Amino acid sequence: MPMNAAEYRESLRRYKPRVWVDGERIESVVDAPSLQPGINAMGVTYDYALREDLAPVMRAVQASSGKSVNRMLQTDSSSADLLNKLEAVRILCQETGCAQRYLAHDAFSALQQATVHVDADTGSRYGERFMAWMHDFQDRDLTLGIAMTDAKGDRSKRPHEQANRDSYVHIVERSAKGIVISGTKAIVTGAPYVHEFLVMPCRNMSEADADFAVCCAVPCDADGLTIVARPAGRPGEKAALFSNKYGQSTGVLVFDRVFVPWERVFLAGEWQHSGALTYSYATHHRHTCIAARAGFGDLLIGAGALMCEANGFDPGKETHLREQMVQLISIVEGFYACGVAASVYATEDPLSKVVMPDAVFSNIGKLLLANQIYEMQRIAHYVSGGLIVTLPGPDEDHNPETAANLADVLRANPDVPYDKRIQAARFLEDLTASYQGGWYSVISLHGGGSPAAMKQEIWRNYPVGNKVELVERLLNRGLLDDPSRPITANKQPGRCCDTGCTPPAPATTMVALPASTRRTS
Repeated sequence: MPMNAAEYRESLRRYKPRVWVDGERIESVVDAPSLQPGINAMGVTYDYALREDLAPVMRAVQASSGKSVNRMLQTDSSSADLLNKLEAVRILCQETGCAQRYLAHDAFSALQQATVHVDADTGSRYGERFMAWMHDFQDRDLTLGIAMTDAKGDRSKRPHEQANRDSYVHIVERSAKGIVISGTKAIVTGAPYVHEFLVMPCRNMSEADADFAVCCAVPCDADGLTIVARPAGRPGEKAALFSNKYGQSTGVLVFDRVFVPWERVFLAGEWQHSGALTYSYATHHRHTCIAARAGFGDLLIGAGALMCEANGFDPGKETHLREQMVQLISIVEGFYACGVAASVYATEDPLSKVVMPDAVFSNIGKLLLANQIYEMQRIAHYVSGGLIVTLPGPDEDHNPETAANLADVLRANPDVPYDKRIQAARFLEDLTASYQGGWYSVISLHGGGSPAAMKQEIWRNYPVGNKVELVERLLNRGLLDDPSRPITANKQPGRCCDTGCTPPAPATTMVALPASTRRTS
């Protein structure tokens, strides 16, 4: 049954995870002040799904069950599903900065694809197990943490070559009842306040790495699991006008001989399929990240325009400010357009029926936002002026010795009261020039993989060979006689029309929200 934010919060009380934050053992994550901004942000994904005006994009029909589920837990069965997911994530991140829960959608989609292919190749029953677990998870409207990135140890060595095998999660024991896993997962979003974790391989494994090719679902309070996390946002800080309400915790998961029953195991040594699962998840997740950072970009656009007004300027009349604001808008809508293109050029996996966003457009969009997040923040700083980092602290707002004088001398636009101007300034400082601002930069750069990984995927998937053949045809000669030379090896059907030259993903209609709720309104 769908939960609201309050019910989600209370549902966490049924679990007793072993959580540490800043050296302190957290007895109740629900009551820990350091985690409240993260729980608040996750709660928005619940409440928005219950709003009638947003339900068309925040809820979806799961094709494999026919049931209505939270969009953050759905797997995509049409191009329109991908478009509506983008819209939903952007709306959520406009409110929260980072909605966190969408990672479940990306992992579910990848795993539904991967398990079907493993079953077809090996005769296993992973797909049946996964679908049963996923449908139950959707029915209970739970929250999932994606434990994919391993600690990795020496980056120059493969998992089986590590001096400490626990730098990667691996299978240490098998029995008729299940498997036992040990190892370490790092950078797990929302780790302290999720119900379960989905352990996934983080790379293409070799045969010698078979024990590390493991995927399974683990309750957050499983015996042997320890969560070492950081606070969510900037709880309790007066100047943190945004991140004292919404934030994100990340955690390191330490598995010490954690038992997992077979019905919760979806990959156990089939190393040949680890790469496909990893690449599928990366494509789905980078597609989703585009929408997440577009929502954050909307906050910068709004805050930048607000600061211009509070400073007494109209960007429509001040050329230098207008040019900067248009550049910011172009950046945000530019990488978001890549997400839309990836949805339009999506392809359906023939076995699982899951629709995959186009890998080239997904990776280009993610690469653009990763590189341009710093330019977005620079523009926000340019249009806002230096007040966002030179303003006295919040305690001076109520200091009888200074408050009245500051209100007189730090007012700019006579129509904007002093307290409103400084609120806008502190909001922008929080988003761009604080610890939280730096955090947004880093997760934008490295979240979903490093820029190097995206460049590799763009090169791997882009049909360079088609372009070479095009030019050689126009020249009426080939540069070399060898048709198998590496530069021409990568080919794929062209995009000569709306659907390209391959069977398109199922064509359904994107849901239209009322004008008052659309992200473009």
